[in-house]
Amino acid sequence: MFEFIRKNKAAAVVGGLALTAIVATPVMAQRDPAYAAARASGAIGEKPDGYLGYATSPSASVKAMVEDLNIKRKAAYTRKAQETNSTVEQFAFTSGCNLIMRTVSGEKYQAPDGSWQTRTSAAPTRDSRCP
Repeated sequence: MFEFIRKNKAAAVVGGLALTAIVATPVMAQRDPAYAAARASGAIGEKPDGYLGYATSPSASVKAMVEDLNIKRKAAYTRKAQETNSTVEQFAFTSGCNLIMRTVSGEKYQAPDGSWQTRTSAAPTRDSRCP
């Protein structure tokens, strides 16, 4: 599944950078107060697969918000995967690597072992396959 990334790291990096231009702006725009509060409280965080996850049991409103954002992310990943001749999963994984790297101190992210970690000033623990 990740053979493409191993063989084409440059394409994976370009895909990740494209994500920044395509997805990051809408995601940042979606940082409404409810989203910001969920991130700040540690209720949600970034996952290695490129989607948001629940670090704690979510309320109905947080769950609905995350599901909506993940649908939007998948749509963006699908478009960009077609443009970069990769699979949605490959593009989403590379995006997940980049999104975890962009978390800030205090935000949650999912480590490669599946545990939820709180970002410190140190670099986050990422999957060894990340570009």
